[in-house]
Amino acid sequence: MYNITFFEKIFVVLGVLFFSGAFSELFKGAPIALLRYIVWGGATVLICIRWQDSLRVIKSDIFLVLLSVIAFASFLWSDFFVSTLKDSREILQMTSFGLYVAARFTIKEQIETISAAFFIGELMSLLAGVAMPTLAIHGSEHPGAWKGVYGYKNLLGAIMVISSFTFFLLPNSNNKLKKIYKWTGLMLGIILMLLSTSKTSLVVSVVLFSALYFYRYFRFAGKTTVIFLDLLILIVSAAITLVLSNWTELLTGIGRDPTLTGRTPMWGIALTRLMDRPLLGFGRGAFWAPGSPYALEAGKAVAVGFVPPHGHNGFIDLALDVGLIGISLFAISFVIAYFRALKLAYATLAPERMWYLAFLMFFFMNNMTESFMFFKTNIYWTLYLTTALSLGKKNP
Repeated sequence: MYNITFFEKIFVVLGVLFFSGAFSELFKGAPIALLRYIVWGGATVLICIRWQDSLRVIKSDIFLVLLSVIAFASFLWSDFFVSTLKDSREILQMTSFGLYVAARFTIKEQIETISAAFFIGELMSLLAGVAMPTLAIHGSEHPGAWKGVYGYKNLLGAIMVISSFTFFLLPNSNNKLKKIYKWTGLMLGIILMLLSTSKTSLVVSVVLFSALYFYRYFRFAGKTTVIFLDLLILIVSAAITLVLSNWTELLTGIGRDPTLTGRTPMWGIALTRLMDRPLLGFGRGAFWAPGSPYALEAGKAVAVGFVPPHGHNGFIDLALDVGLIGISLFAISFVIAYFRALKLAYATLAPERMWYLAFLMFFFMNNMTESFMFFKTNIYWTLYLTTALSLGKKNP
């Protein structure tokens, strides 16, 4: 067993910042490409060095592994063969990094390094808002809404939700500096989330923290009914997120029926077209690719000339990418991970052991109105890989 080195911690922090998009607006072209291959190559080498630990972790969720294989190979049946093949590297990048973190670190070590990365992202966003407001704050499109270093207000909001519950669940410490660090990180995350004006992030954070409070202080360990209660909490939380995130639009549809800001007509077209290729879908990103007739058709259902970049629903987009087979594999993987996370959370009072449960709830809720699964290279799928694979270990 290798000791955790300072350089490995720096590498994980760098990787989390990269996958969260903290450098994408600051460094374009060659620098970000170089960083991409440093993170990818480094994770791959470290996996090979610890191949036995990596293999054990891989075996813990074979459904997730199969889903990753299908997603990577989906260029074979994509109408946009070249672009899907080119983007398949993103699956390898996220998988290699997520697998490395899961195999190498315990949950306490994971949450400490992840919080450090988000703290740096918070400071970068605040500094950018002061020194480079044209970069960090939206203009006429969303007047006054902060996007920090993440490129868009909803991305900043989502990252800050994860940052907030990460700091909230940091291990307790009697060290004064660590206490200051914990609560400063939490407060900065909440402030930046509010500055982003992202309704979805605000709703998700309120629902999520309420659920965490319930799980932490009202334990029903050993009772069969807890299974149904926990599932009900997850489903109700997702429904609340879907409705409240679009409450304004539901009440003030201007001259038209309220349709979740145009999402539901788009979802209807997408689900109808999914039946054209139900088993394996259209290939990763192919349905919404530039020039796709399907994207044009779905966009017309919202407004003339509108071409959506994605479906604003992670579950629908996942089905479009990898079909009913892929979405079924994900569903099995998620349910297994969710109950493993519940078991871990109920078995201890240590706050950090609730992090996996918190992330899975966030992941489920946020994907009701955003596409945070296979869209490009992202921190959400990377952390899902880390979470699902870590929960399969004997001592996560």
